[in-house]
Amino acid sequence: MIRIGIICPSEIALRRFMPALVKNEEFVFAGVAVPGADEYFVDEDDGMDLQTKKSILDNEREKAKIFTDNYGGDIYDSYEAIVTSENIDAIYIPLPPALHYKWCRRALENGKHVLLEKPATLEAAQTKELVSMASERSLALHENYMFAFHNQLEKISSLVKEGMLGDIRLYRITFGFPRREANDFRYNKSLGGGALYDAGGYTIKYASMLLGSGAKIVYANMSYIDGFDVDIYGSAALIDDSGTTVQVAFGMDNSYRCDLEIWGSTGLLTTGRILTAPDGFVPEAKIKSGNKEEILYLPVDDSFGKSIAWFRQCIDSDRTREKSYANIIRQALLVNEFKEKSV
Repeated sequence: MIRIGIICPSEIALRRFMPALVKNEEFVFAGVAVPGADEYFVDEDDGMDLQTKKSILDNEREKAKIFTDNYGGDIYDSYEAIVTSENIDAIYIPLPPALHYKWCRRALENGKHVLLEKPATLEAAQTKELVSMASERSLALHENYMFAFHNQLEKISSLVKEGMLGDIRLYRITFGFPRREANDFRYNKSLGGGALYDAGGYTIKYASMLLGSGAKIVYANMSYIDGFDVDIYGSAALIDDSGTTVQVAFGMDNSYRCDLEIWGSTGLLTTGRILTAPDGFVPEAKIKSGNKEEILYLPVDDSFGKSIAWFRQCIDSDRTREKSYANIIRQALLVNEFKEKSV
C-alpha cells in the first residue's frame, strides 16, 4: 500500500484527484499540507500585499480541513513537513507551476515518488534535472496530463487507421476557456501563469501524441492583452517528418472550446471535450462525408483514475518509469521550442 500525501489543497485535488484516488486500492490517502509562512510565495516582489497573502494562507487551511473531514488523513503544517515525513511514500503536487521544481526536488531528495501536475516545470533544464534525480533514485515521476489515458483517443485513432476519413490533410486542436478570477494563479507571472503553460500545454501534448517522436514546431505565437503580464492566448503549427500537420490554438480569455478536428480527403471528424472529459461523460464525434452526417458515441472513461494507475505502475516498473521520464522530457522540449519560436 502506497501512502500518498498532497502538497496544497487545490481545487483539482479535491474535485478530480481524491474521487479517483479512493477508487484505487493500492493507495491510501495520508494527508494534505498547507503552506508554511513563506512556502506558497515565490518571492517578495510578487504583486501581493500582506493582507492578500494572509487571506490565502487562512483559506488554504480551511480547504485542507475539507479533505480530512471527507477522506481522513492528517493536515501537515508545511510543505517541508510532508515531504520529509516518514509516513509518506508518494507526493501529489498540484501547486502553481512556479513552485513545482522546488517541491518536486525536495520530495525526490527525501525519497518520495512524485505525481506532478502539468507543466512539470517552467524550464526544460529544470525538468531534465528532476528526471535525472528520479532516475538515479529509482523513483516514479509522472506529469499528470490525464486526458492522454482516455479511451476516446484510442477510438478516434482507430477510426483514422481504418480509413474512415480517407487520407488525413490536417489535425486541429483548440482549447480555451473564459477569463477566471483576477487572483487565479494562471494570470500571475511570478506563480508561473500564462496560457502556454496551462491550456497550451494540453494542445502541444496531444499534438505530439498524434505526430510521434518526429514532431517539431514550425510556427508559434504567444499573444498578450492590456492589464496582464502573461500570455493570454496563442497558436502554433507542428509537423512530423512526413509533413502531417497539427494546428493548435489555446487561450484563457476565450469562449470555451475543447475541440478536435480531423480533416481528411473523404471525411471530417469533429468532437468536443477531447482534453477534459470527466469520469462518466459520454463523448460524441460527428463525422461528415459528402452529404452524410453521423454521430458516434465514444467510450466513457475515467482518465484521472487511469493516470493514477499509471503512476502506480511507474512505482513498480523500471520500464514504465523510463517511458514516463521520456514523455516528460519530450513535452518540456516542445514547450521550450514553442517559446523560442514564438513571434
